[in-house]
Amino acid sequence: MTRVFLALFIGAAVVMLGAGLLLPSQLLLVSGVALILGMGVGILLQRNSPERGSEPDASHTHTLHPALLDVALNEMREGVVVIDTDMRVVASNRAAQTLFTKGDPRQSRLTELTRNPAIYDAFLDAVRGIERDGVRVETYANGHKIFDLRVVPFRSSANAEIAGAVGVFFDISRLERLEIVRQEFLANVSHELRTPLTSILASAETLESSINGSSQSHKKFLSIIHKNAARMQRLINDLLELGAIENVKVDVEPVRLFALVEDIVNSLAVAAAERKITLQNLVAKDAEVLADPHRLMQMITNLVDNAIKFNREGGTVIIDHKRDDIDIVRVADTGEGIPAQHLDRLFERFYRVDRARSRNLGGTGLGLAIVKHLARAHGGDVTVTSRLGEGSEFMIRLPHSPS
Repeated sequence: MTRVFLALFIGAAVVMLGAGLLLPSQLLLVSGVALILGMGVGILLQRNSPERGSEPDASHTHTLHPALLDVALNEMREGVVVIDTDMRVVASNRAAQTLFTKGDPRQSRLTELTRNPAIYDAFLDAVRGIERDGVRVETYANGHKIFDLRVVPFRSSANAEIAGAVGVFFDISRLERLEIVRQEFLANVSHELRTPLTSILASAETLESSINGSSQSHKKFLSIIHKNAARMQRLINDLLELGAIENVKVDVEPVRLFALVEDIVNSLAVAAAERKITLQNLVAKDAEVLADPHRLMQMITNLVDNAIKFNREGGTVIIDHKRDDIDIVRVADTGEGIPAQHLDRLFERFYRVDRARSRNLGGTGLGLAIVKHLARAHGGDVTVTSRLGEGSEFMIRLPHSPS
């Protein structure tokens, strides 16, 4: 019954993949699980199956299960490769055979099939017991293709020694092309919109300065034109900035954090004073972090600016630093807080907790997404905690050494 269940599970996964019933993230997970189980069960069936005729229905059992497994694996779009501890390929499916210049990879050593160090290193780590995920692989055997490789150790039983490794190659070539198209589209549209918006802003400012004797309605309409054109310009600038930092390479160096935060506090002092917000720099004067100074200032400025905008009038914004196994730069406010259901999506592009309020305050919905990308470019991350009625805390986590 166990073998029947596994075979049906893999068959069901194939049907769901073909029918598009899974989300992209679920698709990768189910595909990987089905493939790994399929290959493992296939090898076990091959090694441990009893002789024909030892069971009353042996003819049905031994002809049906291997066929189902073979069909399930060979119809998968993802390539599957199983190696033993000697780095020799012992099993593969049809999709895997197109990854290499040699026709059939079975019974060949991995070094005979590919010179790609990313593939070899991932399988070698798995044989040593280290699971590898998200390995980017580019091949040119049948045109330029890009794969996301996942390799896991393989054991014949639960507590047995490692018998080899199973690797699954997910083809992400189309996703990569679509991502390039998206980035180029945003960049082109943003640049094309910049010129007319600059003209609109300049015209609105000129008219505003020359309508001293005009009616209040004229001034009101010009103010609306100027405000919305300025907001569109900020949105375009953020789009261009986000596109530029998605693949940015940061140049890290020791940064005196207190002086950098002090510059940010001084630059935002006017905005804070308008809402009677108190800015407190509690960073130790000798504190240092390893970061790109320009990008670190950009991250903290975005967080402090948000803390001012979404704080209570007369509230407080605190910037401090804690050094542990990583450096943590914290920006805390005394605002209304953020409902728990919004926290998981807060760093998504264009996501706003209160759309109307954010729009009125001139927000574009991209500031936190920029912070997230920059933090990850440093090898760190950014997190948030919040309590309704008490305020929010944003923490930038930075490693002590370059990633």
